[in-house]
Amino acid sequence: MTVAKIAVSLPAEVVEHVRRAVRRGAAPSVSAYVAQALAEKAKLDDLDALIDEMVAASGGPLTEAELRAADGVLGHAPARGRRRRS
Repeated sequence: MTVAKIAVSLPAEVVEHVRRAVRRGAAPSVSAYVAQALAEKAKLDDLDALIDEMVAASGGPLTEAELRAADGVLGHAPARGRRRRS
């Protein structure tokens, strides 16, 4: 894997948190910690995009009535504060 060296500005408290995490062994270096965090964020962004595509391809987000019906079929209590995708 090739690497590119960049410079970023971060809040001091974030940098200190990362340094403590590295000292605890969460990553071999600050660079490795940041690379891992950015890779995870990129995966989440890709997943969000995929979900948005799937929702659009299926005709859009479920209506409240459809969600209640699904909860009933699955035997779930209705979720509060359900995240709606538009």
